[in-house]
Amino acid sequence: MWFIAIGLLASSVVLAVALVACRQVGIKEAITSARDKTTILANAVVAPGMPRGLVTGDPAAIAQMQALADDQLLGPDVARVKIWAEDGTIVFSDDARLIGTRYPLGSEELEVLREGGIEAEVSDLSRPENRFEKGGGDLLEVYTPVTSPEGKPLLFEAYYRYDAVNAAAAELSNQFVPIVVGGVLLLALLQLPLAWRLSTRIQRDQVAKQRLLEAAVEASNIERKRIAADLHDGVVQDLTGVTFTLSAMASSFEPGDARAQSVDTAAAHTRNAVTALRSLLVEIYPPNLRDAGIESALGGLLAAPAARGIATTVDISLSEPLPDAVETVIFRCAQEGLRNVVRHAHASSVKLSLIAENECVTLQIIDDGVGFDSSVETAVSGGHFGLAVLGDAVAQVNGTWSISSVEPAGTKLCVEVPLT
Repeated sequence: MWFIAIGLLASSVVLAVALVACRQVGIKEAITSARDKTTILANAVVAPGMPRGLVTGDPAAIAQMQALADDQLLGPDVARVKIWAEDGTIVFSDDARLIGTRYPLGSEELEVLREGGIEAEVSDLSRPENRFEKGGGDLLEVYTPVTSPEGKPLLFEAYYRYDAVNAAAAELSNQFVPIVVGGVLLLALLQLPLAWRLSTRIQRDQVAKQRLLEAAVEASNIERKRIAADLHDGVVQDLTGVTFTLSAMASSFEPGDARAQSVDTAAAHTRNAVTALRSLLVEIYPPNLRDAGIESALGGLLAAPAARGIATTVDISLSEPLPDAVETVIFRCAQEGLRNVVRHAHASSVKLSLIAENECVTLQIIDDGVGFDSSVETAVSGGHFGLAVLGDAVAQVNGTWSISSVEPAGTKLCVEVPLT
């Protein structure tokens, strides 16, 4: 569904941009049309119809030009016309109040007057020469050069109502809107089945991947169980038998016999090896937490540090059995924490506590080892795979965890998991 939603959103954005582009193209074409119309008016009406004496302010010439403007220049879209001399004098305007006034021309107007061409821009109604155009809405002024009958260069300027420009732009853009909208809708309709098929395929792939992962985990558990069973029924039993044999042999010697002490030492080493193997069996294939209980499982994990001479203390306070998922995460976290104590802490003692209260279970593993200087983030990003896996496991049950150094020396691992 996300693909469909994103596709519809993208289509909406494309449609909006296309409509804005159509509008801008319409305005551009409307301004081009105003420029073309001004060129026609200048060449076909103003230049041939301009009377002599207009540039000198002859009243008869002005009246004749006024009649020409009323008849052929002004209209629904043209609101004002002006004819400028190069020095900025308005030699004619349909508003007689402007005739004879002088306002310096800008650089663009002078460039058009001297070099030819045509320009268009939105009128600045705050300028003094446009003071009589205020209140009628925005205007588009278009200017182009003309020549008086006396041969003097003049600048013809026509003011178009911007409402007319907008209307022309809307009319032009509306011709493209059905094409654009239809094209975008057709594209969206073509994308919908493709997006639906892609989304369905991805969902199927995710389900298949999840099944493969579950099968891989199940196969791993079966293999672990087989290896643990082989070790337990084979090497562990054999070494246990050797321990009993050595103990019986030691008792057969006379008191004080040096051989008895050697045999006792060998028996002790063998028992330690059996204990270490039993701890390894717990790591390879942990006991069924639901059948044996979390207390028994954690006790089995403490056998590894105990076998290496690390004093162990355990404090478990649970009023009722933990949920299966929580038990599994707690066991895995304890396993990783105690493994780090044995491998890295150089500790002489370790304390494990598991307390459930206020709808939350808290696991703490505290040792008196060398501690560490880096933060959790640095340890995880630095490639500590075990901590990364621990963090992922805790996150899956909405839990939190932290690891920190304690005073005067040592490390504290704390895992908190909600029970609900």
